[in-house]
Amino acid sequence: MDETQDPETYCQGGPVAAAATPGPVDGPFAECVLCRRPTEYPESTRGSTLCPVCEWQEAQRTACSG
Repeated sequence: MDETQDPETYCQGGPVAAAATPGPVDGPFAECVLCRRPTEYPESTRGSTLCPVCEWQEAQRTACSG
């Protein structure tokens, strides 16, 4: 990489848009794949959904797995 390149023109893509955050869900909620409690996600969410408690515990496990 060229060290003399102007940082203002390094990324010509412009500002990055914020990720879309899901709004409130009116329909049925997906079940947690670990404890079967309802999650914050709609049933239409793909992948493995976790309730807030299991999501927090999973984050702790992966953060301290060294």
